[in-house]
Amino acid sequence: MSLKQILPSRLGFGAAPLGNMFRDIPEDEALATVDAAWNDGIRYFDNAPFYGAGLAEIRMGEALGARPRDDYVISTKVGRIILDEVEDVSARDLGEKGDVFKYGRPNRIVNDYSEDATLRSIEDSLKRLKTDRIEIVWVHDVAQDFYGDEWLSMFESARKGAFKALDRLRDEGVIKAWGLGVNRVEPIELLLDLDGPHPDGSLLAGRYTLLDHDRALQRLMPKAEARGLGIVVGGPYSSGALVGGPNFEYAPATPAILDKVARIKAIADRYGISMKAAGLQFSLAHPAVAAVIPGASRPSRIGEDSAALKEVVPADFWAELRRAGLINPEAPIPGDA
Repeated sequence: MSLKQILPSRLGFGAAPLGNMFRDIPEDEALATVDAAWNDGIRYFDNAPFYGAGLAEIRMGEALGARPRDDYVISTKVGRIILDEVEDVSARDLGEKGDVFKYGRPNRIVNDYSEDATLRSIEDSLKRLKTDRIEIVWVHDVAQDFYGDEWLSMFESARKGAFKALDRLRDEGVIKAWGLGVNRVEPIELLLDLDGPHPDGSLLAGRYTLLDHDRALQRLMPKAEARGLGIVVGGPYSSGALVGGPNFEYAPATPAILDKVARIKAIADRYGISMKAAGLQFSLAHPAVAAVIPGASRPSRIGEDSAALKEVVPADFWAELRRAGLINPEAPIPGDA
């Protein structure tokens, strides 16, 4: 079954902010955000044990636990076990994500992509999420931004463990789909080049966005489309940079990125287009993209995302972005045949 058949809509909810990403989010605000997503018709929710050391899953379990389970789809991730013992949060090595979740739970996080850890991770997630099943499982962060020169050895560990375990669980009907959940293109390319096992798609965060799409467009998207593998686009606002935030790729945005944002915004303002509409509609225009999952930590953000998908964006806006060199001339745009 393809991701597009599994996912109930093209707009999902990215739960990373529920893990106290960048700030200490009050419990009632976090739960109200999930409720707002539900009330707005969102029925796909993506999570991970890594988000706040289990905090995001716990909060989502609280918010969705009483909802009809057949009415929504959950994806979560494997590759990290969350222990009961605590650790010094400031001493964690989170690769390029630094102290993104310094306001999360202090529980110790153990990186482990073995088969046993994969099965344990799923069991733990089921408990935190207060559910009896998870439809989609992503193998989390087997990439350069977390493991540097060691990423290929971590990928190999996942190949021998998590990949085979998830392939079996999918074939047994325990889950419906699996793939990678990463912030880099190369691990997905590597996975697709294997003779087996066989993923159903992947979650690619930050690499098929209005601000950064060249590598994915050229190297990954054609292969995914040819094989009928769906790509879920995470981080469509590039850690907030596209919509006026200070961060890009989980760190302060560079002057070059801020300049690009300003140039896009100047054109968007002339056409009366919101930056959220430009970002979401660009990512969804590629036929390989099954869904986008912007994150939100405030209820008001949910309505903005839904409205952005419905905004009417004139073809001239996209044409001007192309002429200005702000999007790749080969990138599909809304309205392309």
